Amino acid sequence: MATYDTLGATYTRTRRPDPRIAAQIHAVLGDAQDVVNVGAGAGSYEPPQTVLAVEPSQVMISQRPAGAAPAVQAVAENLPLRDNATDTVMALLTVHHWTDLNAGIRELRRVARRRIVVLTWDQRVFRERFWLVRDYLPEVASYDDLRAVPVDQLLDLLGGGRQEPVPVPHDCVDGFGAAYWRRPDAYLDPQVRAGVSMLAQTGDDALAPGLNRLADDLRTGRWRTRYAELLTLGTIDVGYRLLVTDLGPSAA
Repeated sequence: MATYDTLGATYTRTRRPDPRIAAQIHAVLGDAQDVVNVGAGAGSYEPPQTVLAVEPSQVMISQRPAGAAPAVQAVAENLPLRDNATDTVMALLTVHHWTDLNAGIRELRRVARRRIVVLTWDQRVFRERFWLVRDYLPEVASYDDLRAVPVDQLLDLLGGGRQEPVPVPHDCVDGFGAAYWRRPDAYLDPQVRAGVSMLAQTGDDALAPGLNRLADDLRTGRWRTRYAELLTLGTIDVGYRLLVTDLGPSAA
């Protein structure tokens, strides 16, 4: 809760749902009759059939748009819901913030009747493919090594399931970690960094040397020369993954 009470104050300035990512998330939700969004933040990617959002930070809840599903201030590890309360539960870019992963996943399985959808990232892929953390900000990669949950571990806890890559568009409008992979100047903007937990929590002092090198490489044209191939791509896979677990005999 404390994390986003601090980081979340300006969250919605840079974190807006990207329609292409939204379409992929909504596709795996399928024909869900009702959805509970756990770790809901300001409500990005909630489908129309969302009946409840669960979010520990009141700062984030206060930024939910008018007409959004009702929200309750609570944590994933102790959901204020009865067993089998909802058709589908989704948890998007949130599990790495939970204080007790096992308890949180147990709660998702307890309240979902049919399906669980989790958006996360594969840290091994992320640190190898994303130029920002690989070449400029290894401190961020080290920080994420401590909090990222291996995808295989998550699937085991969920009870199995499938995963699918979530490619990041070059003009992604949701300013999460790798959203600006083809717009490197954005990472020099403090407002952008404030909306990316891996950067905001690492802190500007630790980031300064790498950001200074990035600024210099952009100024001299070295960045453009070094990553010329990226400028030809429309999307990139840097490890974001949708995990889908179906529960019980009625799962579609």
